[in-house]
Amino acid sequence: MRTIDVGIIGTGWCGGIRAEVCAASPLVDRLHLAEIRPDRLAEVGDQTDAKLLTDDYHEIIADDSVDAVLISATPETTHYPMARDSLHAGKHVLLEKPLALTLDEADELVHLAESNGLKLAVGYSQRFNPKQAYVKQCVDDGVIGSPVSALVSRHITRSLGNKIGGRIKLSPAAMEATHDIDFLLWCLRPARPAVVYAQSVYRVMQDVHGTPDCTWITITMDDGVVLVVGAGWILPPGHPNFSTTTIEMVGSDGALLVDDSHRDVVLNRIDGGVTFPMSTMPGERVGHVYAGPMAAETVHFLEAVAYDRPVLATAAQARAVMEVYLAADESAETGRPVRLLPP
Repeated sequence: MRTIDVGIIGTGWCGGIRAEVCAASPLVDRLHLAEIRPDRLAEVGDQTDAKLLTDDYHEIIADDSVDAVLISATPETTHYPMARDSLHAGKHVLLEKPLALTLDEADELVHLAESNGLKLAVGYSQRFNPKQAYVKQCVDDGVIGSPVSALVSRHITRSLGNKIGGRIKLSPAAMEATHDIDFLLWCLRPARPAVVYAQSVYRVMQDVHGTPDCTWITITMDDGVVLVVGAGWILPPGHPNFSTTTIEMVGSDGALLVDDSHRDVVLNRIDGGVTFPMSTMPGERVGHVYAGPMAAETVHFLEAVAYDRPVLATAAQARAVMEVYLAADESAETGRPVRLLPP
C-alpha cells in the first residue's frame, strides 16, 4: 500500500479535525503542521505525533516529501494565496470553502491544478452527509421522477455567526448557503443556474459586523427547476455550534423531505439547560467513532491522492457555486435578479 506525506495548514476547529483523521489513517506516513498560534500548534502536534511543527506554511510546501496539503486556515483571505503557492509547489490540495474571494482568483487556481495534473478539492463536507448523499442517489436513480423544485433552509447559532462575521465581511450566502447551493447543483447536474434573485435581512449583525442576519436565494435553473436556499446565523446559543437544516426535493413522481435538524439527541442539565450534542456541521469525535461528514471527506481526499482517484467536489464545481452566491449578494444589494445565462 502506498503511503503519502500530508501537510495541514491551519489547525483550528476544522484543521484539528482533519489532522486527527490524517494521523489515524494508514495512508499517511508523516504529518506536517503549520499554525501561527504556538499553544495550538503544540497541542495538535502532541495529539498527532506530527513530524514537523512550524509557524510558516512555506516550510511545508517547500518539502519535496509532502504529497498533499490540506488548507484550513483563516481568515478566508488566506485561501487563494496558500492554495496558489501549494499548487505551484506541485502539491495536491484540499481547500476549505470558499475557494477564493473573486472569480479571477478561482479561475487561476482551477487552471493551475488542471495544467499541472494536480487534484484541487474544495471542502464541501455536506456531500459526505449520508442524508444528502441519499437525496443525490434518489435524483440520479429517478426515484422522484423529474425534479421540479427544491428547498434548503439552514441556520446556525449567532455565536458561530459572530466568529465568522468577526474575521471577514462575507455574507451568509457565501459562508453558509454555499454548502446548500453546492449540494443542489451537485444533485441537478448537468442543469445550470440561469437566474439568481436574493433578499437579505439586517437586524442583529449589521451594527456589529455589517453583515446580514440571513439571505434567501431563489435560483432558476436552465431546465426550469426552481431552487430556494435560505441561510442565517443568528439562532440563540442552544449549543455553541448548533446547525439545523431542512431539505425538500420535489419531483414529478415523488418527494423527499429531509430533517437534518440535529434534534434527535438532546442533553438537558440542571446547570446548562437543553443542548444538542453532535449537532455541528463538520461533526465531532464521540469516543471511538466520528459523528459527522468531515472525517469521511478527509479520508476520501487521502484515498484520491494515494490511489490517484478523482475528487468528489472539484474546484471547477466550487467556482460555479461561487458564481451563484456572488450573484445572490449582488441581487440582495440591488434588489434585481442577476442573469447568469443568456435567455
